Amino acid sequence: MTTGMLSRSRSTTLAGTTVRWMSTAASAEAVAETGAVKKSGGGGNMRLYQRLSALGKKEGLVASTINKYIREGKKVHKEELNCCVRELRRFGRHRQALEIMEWIDTRKMALSSTDLATRLDLISKVHGVGAAEKYFNDLVPQQKNKYTYGALLNCYCVEKMKDEALALFDRMGELKIESTSLAFSNLMSLHMRLGEFEKVNTLVEEMKKREVPLSTFSYNIWMTSSSHLGDIQGVERVFEEIKQEGESKCDWTTYSNLAVAYVRAGLKEKAELALKMLEQRMKPPKREAFHYLLSIYASIYNSDEVHRIWKSLKLSFRATTNVSYLNMVRALSKLNDIDGLKKLFEEWELTCSSYDMRLANAAIGAYLRNGLVDEAETILRNVQERSNGPFGNAWELLMIFYLENRDLQNAFRCLEGATHDHNDSGWQPGSDSINKFLNCIEEGKDVDSAEVLFKLLKKVHCLKRNVYKSLLKTYIGAGRMEPNMRERIEGDGIEIDRELESLLNVCCK
Repeated sequence: MTTGMLSRSRSTTLAGTTVRWMSTAASAEAVAETGAVKKSGGGGNMRLYQRLSALGKKEGLVASTINKYIREGKKVHKEELNCCVRELRRFGRHRQALEIMEWIDTRKMALSSTDLATRLDLISKVHGVGAAEKYFNDLVPQQKNKYTYGALLNCYCVEKMKDEALALFDRMGELKIESTSLAFSNLMSLHMRLGEFEKVNTLVEEMKKREVPLSTFSYNIWMTSSSHLGDIQGVERVFEEIKQEGESKCDWTTYSNLAVAYVRAGLKEKAELALKMLEQRMKPPKREAFHYLLSIYASIYNSDEVHRIWKSLKLSFRATTNVSYLNMVRALSKLNDIDGLKKLFEEWELTCSSYDMRLANAAIGAYLRNGLVDEAETILRNVQERSNGPFGNAWELLMIFYLENRDLQNAFRCLEGATHDHNDSGWQPGSDSINKFLNCIEEGKDVDSAEVLFKLLKKVHCLKRNVYKSLLKTYIGAGRMEPNMRERIEGDGIEIDRELESLLNVCCK
């Protein structure tokens, strides 16, 4: 396939339900395709995983934890380590998963092609695509195969590096290793990220022309692209084709995507029918499937089904995880069931084995959307006693609430609280939050507040050209001069553009 045959968008969400055709291209399908990760017998791998999981987000402790485990007389097998890597990746603990891969390398354990691909993917997530490219380039020729090429392709697609992705795909074509469902699925995901939904059809046609079998994953992307194009009949045609392919191609994720498409099209009854089929397909029960059910039922405001699914989830598993509680908190938030959310949050706090700030942040957000700022503040005070954080996102939620209500004093209190968290977590305010602060101060022509904000943003390394522009506009609006402003800007390494030069000419007279 030439790049000419293939000629932008956020991750597709529906009321909080993330359609995961993008994040799982190199993990879920690659594992299914290669059988790279196998569950080892016995419970040794879980005992080791529990120790690694207990490290939280602390860095640099994985090797010493494994070494201590070995010194206690326990054996560590490669399959067990692969299992730990898989679980850590599943929960977004990429840095620690990479530390395991690095430990494996120091022990000179044999690495399969899929191990190398996994490590490349982790390097990209932890250190960036440039580091992943260097790792790939340093591989010996026989290690550059469909797995490592595919992993690099996935990195480009995840980062929306379209030119690099298409060039690499063409290179894979020259090597005759691109004609796999996974490689095409990665390109489909890229086009979905870029909002180029119609190009998914082109890729499907090319797959069929080359007789490359479509996987469940590629079918799901095709279905989702049709939904985004507003073609619900196209969605149903894809679904019928999947069913004709056989049971192996039609699993619970197919019905989840079908339900989301129906919700997007406003076809509530059809969506509910698809969700019933989803329940029948998830055998044995799967936590992730329950999470989708909770979220989609909440998106169509079916409170009874949300509560039924929650009860079924709790009965299906020995323990209810933080992630399950998080999904239920979000579902109750969508339903605007604040009383139910409060009871659930209290239940979780009483039973949880590890405190998860994501749940606290979800509850705080729900309270603030309902104007219950005192309750939100109470949650933050309580979690500061029970948890090590990070608290930056919680402070930011409160800060935005106060800014929207023009309460600068409390907004500054929250920003100061968040900046204390910066050294431990690397927290930085989002660009929207910064803009809300800048606009509020600029409108009030409050130079003193502008300078306080400036210092706090500098502390968390968020000084950009727009901050200086707003600071200058605030000075000008207040009729005040600042002769040293040019030196300050140059000292912070900010490039002076035409607008900034114009503002400086007024403010520095």
